[in-house]
Amino acid sequence: MPRQYAEALVIVLTHELVRINGDDGLQGPGSRGGLASWQQKRVAAYIEENVADDIPLATLAGLARLSPSHFCRSFKHSFGVPPHRYHTNRRIERAKQLLANRELTVTTIALDVGFSETSTFTAAFHKLTGQTPTRYRRNLD
Repeated sequence: MPRQYAEALVIVLTHELVRINGDDGLQGPGSRGGLASWQQKRVAAYIEENVADDIPLATLAGLARLSPSHFCRSFKHSFGVPPHRYHTNRRIERAKQLLANRELTVTTIALDVGFSETSTFTAAFHKLTGQTPTRYRRNLD
């Protein structure tokens, strides 16, 4: 369990740093090419609120007031991964939390976090964590 706790802590810390990174939208000299702090907070919050939904790239770019191509480059520079991968990572992190509830089936969790097929969820979960959702759940004990 300590490994999963550490992973969750890193995610929470990352989001908190984005959240408190100031409201003025100005970037320091070392962060050129990325999103402004207000853009990071706005996009990250939108993804969190809509984690189970399919989110078009144009929607995220619109929130940041950028063209889709410029948004993709800036997002990757700021978050270290492309927008789609970030969204998938957030879905898997939410699934990890839900897997602690033994009353929920893996299929229910897959649907709750926005995957239309259990097999797609299992493949994405395995790719990110190196284990299946069922094995992850067993290792929580």
